[in-house]
Amino acid sequence: MSMSMSMADEAEDAILAYLKDNDEISNSANFAQDLGFSHDDIVNVIRRLHGFRLVDAKDIRRERWVLTEEGKTYAAVGSPEFQLFSAVPPEGIAREDLQKKLDPAVYKIGCQQAIKNKWVEMAKTHVSKKVQHADDKVKNLLLWIQNDEAVNQEDIDALKRRKLIIQQVWKGNSVRKGPEYAPKRKRAVTDLTRENLQRGDWKELEFKEYNFSAKGQPAEGGHLHPLLKVRRQVQTIFLNMGFEEMPTNNYVESSFWNFDALFQPQQHPARDSHDTFFLKVPSSTKMLPEDYVERVKEIHESGGDQSRGYGYDWKREEANKNLLRTHTTAVSSRMLYALAQKPFAPKKYYSIDRVFRNEAVDRTHLAEFHQIEGLICDRGLTLGDLIGVLHDFFSRLGMSKLRFKPAYNPYTEPSMEIFSYHEGFKKWVEVGNSGMFRPEMLLPMGLPEDVRVIAWGLSLERPTMILYGIDNIRDLFGPKVDLGLIKRNPICRLGL
Repeated sequence: MSMSMSMADEAEDAILAYLKDNDEISNSANFAQDLGFSHDDIVNVIRRLHGFRLVDAKDIRRERWVLTEEGKTYAAVGSPEFQLFSAVPPEGIAREDLQKKLDPAVYKIGCQQAIKNKWVEMAKTHVSKKVQHADDKVKNLLLWIQNDEAVNQEDIDALKRRKLIIQQVWKGNSVRKGPEYAPKRKRAVTDLTRENLQRGDWKELEFKEYNFSAKGQPAEGGHLHPLLKVRRQVQTIFLNMGFEEMPTNNYVESSFWNFDALFQPQQHPARDSHDTFFLKVPSSTKMLPEDYVERVKEIHESGGDQSRGYGYDWKREEANKNLLRTHTTAVSSRMLYALAQKPFAPKKYYSIDRVFRNEAVDRTHLAEFHQIEGLICDRGLTLGDLIGVLHDFFSRLGMSKLRFKPAYNPYTEPSMEIFSYHEGFKKWVEVGNSGMFRPEMLLPMGLPEDVRVIAWGLSLERPTMILYGIDNIRDLFGPKVDLGLIKRNPICRLGL
């Protein structure tokens, strides 16, 4: 409990008055005891006076050993080994009878220590003394420590191992006059009142100096998550490049739009339950465009338009299965199909939203993450157009050094992995994937033969982790995120 103002003033006056006639308060604990104050209260007053430079205080630290509760018990009634030794008569005793005479804990510890001291001999059923007399050294040592008498280090270590003693640290102060010492502290006034002006005593008042470097009350309010900051910046980049956003509000998608419409075969490993979250209720969709489904089935089974297809028996029940979308490209397939139902017009689409993969969680992977996707649909597009757009897009993200590596995707050909040079890591890191949508995906939709679609995708988490210096994705997204970190993060600016 804190000391009242009157008691604090009394303690302060007592300290300053004592130092008027004496050079030093050598021990704050003794001073507090002599004057009837709590030592903690005296220490608090000394610290305050030290802050005002009225006194010069130095810390005193003393360490001493004190008995634990178990140690206090043994100091009073004797150590377990001595209690056990004393309970054994000269002729010996049955182990069962000895056990009944002692507390179970005393018996267990006493047996170990008495045998170690070679005081008793423990046969299978009988206990006998090996010596006629024994000194309870443990009790004597504990009493010496209790009385603040000196004990050698070897005995201290032995008692400490048995957890009979514990080190207690005492902290106090020695006090001398400070550079601003006065027998009475003149209290600085913080406010100039109407009464001061009326009485005229404002001329003699000493006002407390303003601390212009003091920090103000922290402003409370909401803070944007780093992912939202980077998401907004990427969204601005797409809008500045003339893209329009795709509707990605449905997390649940059918296997048809997520896989089949993208010319991804039904036996592909990505369609296994080990990689994808399938829904139990509702387990299948009932709303698919039948004529388009038939064209997709035909391209999978037998191909067409110079494609051989995959040559397998395509199953409608597999396409009907509902799942949590594994990529936002499922939305792209819906948008391109809708575009094909009208007279063709070039389009630029983008999306930034959540996708789900049945993956093992580690420092760089979660079962859900955010995918950034962009696509351009127009006549006569080439791989050169894709590379040019990628340079434009990533340069706006601050990634001007790009490399491309051939890759394989079921629904793009050619396909390229995108690498950017990381100045911090001093190496090339993968930042995304890209390619041109295959004719086997576009022609069944009804798009004209000369229409090409270039597309690319990357995760939102990867660039966010790089920009904010986060090396574990669980510190960025999920239940282990430090909210204090989000509050302290600066506003993130990408690019130039």
